[in-house]
Amino acid sequence: MSRRQFLKQSSLFSIGILAYPMCGNALQFSSKNDVIIGHNSHRYKVDMNWGNLDVLKTPVKDCHEMVQDSKGRIVLLTNHTKNNIIIYDKSGKLIKTWGTKFPGGHGLTLVKENGEDFLLITDYERHQVIKTTIDGKVVFEIDYPADTGKYNSREEFKPTETTILENGDFYVADGYGNQYITHYNHKGELLNIFGGRGKENGQFLNAHGICYDNRDKKNSSLLISAREMNVLKRFDLKGNYLESIPVPGALICRPVIHKNDIYFAVLKSKNAPNSDSGFLLIMNEKNEVVSCPGATLPEYKNNALEELYQTVRLFQHPHDVCIDDDENIYVAQWNSGQTYPIKLTRV
Repeated sequence: MSRRQFLKQSSLFSIGILAYPMCGNALQFSSKNDVIIGHNSHRYKVDMNWGNLDVLKTPVKDCHEMVQDSKGRIVLLTNHTKNNIIIYDKSGKLIKTWGTKFPGGHGLTLVKENGEDFLLITDYERHQVIKTTIDGKVVFEIDYPADTGKYNSREEFKPTETTILENGDFYVADGYGNQYITHYNHKGELLNIFGGRGKENGQFLNAHGICYDNRDKKNSSLLISAREMNVLKRFDLKGNYLESIPVPGALICRPVIHKNDIYFAVLKSKNAPNSDSGFLLIMNEKNEVVSCPGATLPEYKNNALEELYQTVRLFQHPHDVCIDDDENIYVAQWNSGQTYPIKLTRV
């Protein structure tokens, strides 16, 4: 079946999981509770029941991002103002909830300071970055960077993500606003600004996610997803552009580094007829895509990655991934009918 025929046919189905025979043995199943997705060494069993809660007591709206704290708990950010933060144990059991004031809660970053956990939350409706304790006490709030001259009003600042360095400095990606990257010290004082909207190497169309890459200790850098451009861009810590890594067909959300690999939720496939056409993407330390759970087997021709697209109707706008210390993946989803995260167990 050609790619065009596959996409046309798959758009006719609305069942929870749709599978076709694929190269690379990407999907095997005996029931909906025994689905294996992924490629090569990164293959996973799907758990659709992990973290499901009583929707009347603990509702979710958009499940935007997830992190694992120092105690091994899984922390979920949702923009439902009854419980913006939901904290699970790794089995999916509810531990606690908090937060009622983050209607645009979008980015969630774990900060470790002197043995204590904090959170950096971006809220694009409040046009702010908020630092809190792990239990929800506000430490500081950062408004739009008015003094830079890059913004005419606070409404133009719609931050989507943060990342933090070892010294406490952090960077903010304004992925839904004017597309600038701002650099602050640990006190929240502005140090630098770079990027902006555009198609040049140092610019972005939807600077959706950012992460600090310190896998190479001598050449640490920033990885920033230009989601609408299907590109991951690398910058040095001063904001100088270094390189672009194309991921054709994949609208990637934030990069998440675990050991030597980079993990992404892919919101959707660029050319798919259905909007809920997302999947996951995993790169190795050489920036090579080695697995795409829920999508085509990644293939390179003449050193260029072939276009990627969804092949399993499993995910609905996956927005972030969290990788635990057992190599399992938790997938938070945006605009998914108020569903809870999906767990993928490494096999």
